[in-house]
Amino acid sequence: MRVAQLGSGTPEIAVVAGVHGDEPCGVRAVERLLDERPAVKRPVKLVVANEKALERRVRFIDEDLNRTFPGEPNAKTHEGQLAHDLVSELEGCLTFSMHSTQSHADPFAIVNGVSETAKAIVPQLPVTAMVETSNFAEGRLFSTVDTVEVECGLQGSETAAENADRLTRAFLTAVDALPGDTVRRDLPVYRLTDVIDKEQADTYEVFVDNFTEVEAGAPFAAADGQKQIADESFYPVLMSPNGYRNVFGYTAEKVDVIESPPAAD
Repeated sequence: MRVAQLGSGTPEIAVVAGVHGDEPCGVRAVERLLDERPAVKRPVKLVVANEKALERRVRFIDEDLNRTFPGEPNAKTHEGQLAHDLVSELEGCLTFSMHSTQSHADPFAIVNGVSETAKAIVPQLPVTAMVETSNFAEGRLFSTVDTVEVECGLQGSETAAENADRLTRAFLTAVDALPGDTVRRDLPVYRLTDVIDKEQADTYEVFVDNFTEVEAGAPFAAADGQKQIADESFYPVLMSPNGYRNVFGYTAEKVDVIESPPAAD
């Protein structure tokens, strides 16, 4: 784990990249901040988390770090110990954690709950949606640390790296660490409701787009040509043929739209 800081004093804001070693976009954003050293109004802690996995360009060494929190100091796995160390490092910090995905090109945010902090900050970020994990937060960083997590774009793409930089600066502006203004957007809010399992197969297909409603009775995915049919309508989130080993993604319900205040005359 690499830890650095912008500004002086005790940080109450942190930016975390590299939780997964095959998602380098956030690391690029952190390195750019360290190269530029912008003047900050509040101190900011910068963390590159799973350096071993990043070096090997794999998601994790022993287990998924973002399913391992809060970890243990004497854990038998690399990620188990790292999770404990990262939680200690982030104590007292509102944290911004960057990821990428194989399922959706446009950035979106994931939160443990739609808190007042999330409602204040996330609409100021250049994201298309906010997803509440509901009952699917166990072991994730935001189950232990106050965190806004973002999916920056398609894994390994240059666009995801550019998005990560843009998202990070918008977050730091929203929390008054960087000078300037943000743009507030109307933001749809979704809540995860179930996991979409996938059976062992040689080929997988997905027929639907994330955040676009799937009607009851519609086919939405297939394993070796065997189609899965929606029992009831839902919104797919993090759906992709090969993003996860055992699941296609998640079903969600649309629960709200956070509207931006009207512009002053």
